[in-house]
Amino acid sequence: MREQSRHILILRLSALGDVLMTLPVVDSIARQHPDVRFTMVSRAFVRPLVDMMPGNVHLVVADVKGRHKGFNGLNRLCRRLLALHPTDVADLHDVLRTKWLRLRLSMHGTRVEHVNKDRRARREFIRAEVKTQQTPMFERYADVFRRLGLDIELDFTTLQHTAQQYRRTYVEEPPYKPALPAVAIAPFAAHAGKTYPAEMMEQVVQQLSARGDIEMLLFGAGAKEREVLERWARTYPHVTSMANRLNGLGEELSVIAQCRLMLSMDSANMHLASLAAVPVLSIWGATHPQGGFMGYGQPLSRAIQRDDLKCRPCSTFGQAPCSQGDYPCLLGIAPTTIVKRIEQELESINQSEA
Repeated sequence: MREQSRHILILRLSALGDVLMTLPVVDSIARQHPDVRFTMVSRAFVRPLVDMMPGNVHLVVADVKGRHKGFNGLNRLCRRLLALHPTDVADLHDVLRTKWLRLRLSMHGTRVEHVNKDRRARREFIRAEVKTQQTPMFERYADVFRRLGLDIELDFTTLQHTAQQYRRTYVEEPPYKPALPAVAIAPFAAHAGKTYPAEMMEQVVQQLSARGDIEMLLFGAGAKEREVLERWARTYPHVTSMANRLNGLGEELSVIAQCRLMLSMDSANMHLASLAAVPVLSIWGATHPQGGFMGYGQPLSRAIQRDDLKCRPCSTFGQAPCSQGDYPCLLGIAPTTIVKRIEQELESINQSEA
């Protein structure tokens, strides 16, 4: 089959952080194979970021909570995909929904490959006394395309690599420009085992605010999160909440891209900042940065964690209840430690640019 005739569907229907992790791989392969058409099948929130990618990448929205919900909805989505006449399927999700889709598509002659999550290796990693670097998910995704016969080198830098692509996000000007050198702070995550205690994070914000020479931009989405962020913004100088101020991931990325640094949990914001090539200091509690889910291009040295606890990591994704009852993996990281790491990282960035 000639390469220019190929049309590859990329399946990833999951939550924000998981979808964001696929983008450096999709961007790399799309640029390296400009005559191949790639169609991402994913959630609607990713559209502004797909619009930033090479022109041979397109999006089909999988409305898994609406039109494509349930068995009948999944079959409706499958008919939509068959109408695109794909030649290949790269399943980067490998869950029940995508297994059904790839089975149906394969019955029509479409070649399929899926990601190898190696769940056994994940379980062994959690139990191991000495942690060794696991295969990053980016490489696992890239291997799916290699098995489809496409060479790929992960050479991604940033989604905002041309002004033309930047304009395609419908953001002619960033919706917010910080007055001082800015640090983005995203203090929340999906699970308690991945979330630094709010009262301790407030101490970090307070100490950084006292410096007077940086602005902190706070990111969070839920109603309770917004309440916390807005209270901090009202209480401390040089602190601005981005909650309810931004319209979609394109605008959020455009603001994060202006920051010198991000402080985040093991969360979607770590991956979003990585797409803008912003250095990320990430806090790791119940999960572990060597488990394969570190932000793209972020070195292990930027992970903030306790390495003296035998109980961590307790799970791959941080959803397991704490065996100690109070998450010492997070409570044992002092706010002053985090502030010092931020100050050191900012100094290093300034020196590298001098």
